[in-house]
Amino acid sequence: MGKKVIVLGEIRDGALRNVTFEAIAASKTISGGGDVIGVLMGKGAADAAPELIHYGADKVFTADTPGLSQYTADGYAAVLGDLIENEKPDAVIFGHTSMGKDLSPKLAARFETGLISDSTDVSVTGDNIVFTRPIYSGKAFEQVISTDPFILATIRPNNIQALEKDASRTGDIEELAAPAADLRTVIEEVVKKTADGVDLSEAKIIVAGGRGVKSKDGFEPLKELAEVLGAAVGASRGACDADYCDYSLQIGQTGKVVTPDLYIACGISGAIQHLAGMSNSKVIVAINKDPEAEIFKIADYGIVGDLFEVVPLLTQEFKNANIHS
Repeated sequence: MGKKVIVLGEIRDGALRNVTFEAIAASKTISGGGDVIGVLMGKGAADAAPELIHYGADKVFTADTPGLSQYTADGYAAVLGDLIENEKPDAVIFGHTSMGKDLSPKLAARFETGLISDSTDVSVTGDNIVFTRPIYSGKAFEQVISTDPFILATIRPNNIQALEKDASRTGDIEELAAPAADLRTVIEEVVKKTADGVDLSEAKIIVAGGRGVKSKDGFEPLKELAEVLGAAVGASRGACDADYCDYSLQIGQTGKVVTPDLYIACGISGAIQHLAGMSNSKVIVAINKDPEAEIFKIADYGIVGDLFEVVPLLTQEFKNANIHS
């Protein structure tokens, strides 16, 4: 008999985040032919709901009341918690994002169950759902089997392959009622630093700079390369500490953990704290003028040279190849 799984979708800047589709794919594995139910809250939820069905959800609940137009942990937890009580799912899956990491522990506490966080793979062995997750800063992996009949889990973006979109799929879309309890938190205004380009946490290609970029201006060649490749720009903590760029770009143990298809490290020495955030990238290219740099030990391809000479050459070659055509 199949299981019922709820997936929390996320909308950013009017579009569904890729991790939503990856979470649906993971939920299809967990359900074993049962129902996968999507949940969307906030502005644009109703408009985005059909796309969840196209990517594999069987039904979608939406909520876009004034108190839910912007994310708050108590508002979202109240709506999702009530839905869990009504639907009685076997599992609830979140993306391992800022929202998922904030919301999932609240629900785990409410339902007095454990939380399997930051999973990079989900499989089924017999009657068991097996979650694979990194430990020791990505140096090893563990496989976790929950003995609780109700599972809460988050999945790391860019690790589980989303299902193919099928625009012919149909399913029910239903609007949820506003949370019964008065919300303690109300968002009056959102002020954020805007970052141009691709979302770092979901980027397929990342061009990252370290102390070797030497200055804020030193990031300009990296940004040009990223623009040509359709990539995101990241940084080591050393570059952020030196005020070469904003901390929102930081990749590493105390920054973002990324797993792109291609990671180009420019002027990054390869400190263990940085490697913890990117060592699981599928292909790693290192550019450093120090042939003994630690980054070369994990790189698939290494270029020993001055990044200010190598990066512009790469950029021009990719332009000549018309890579986006």
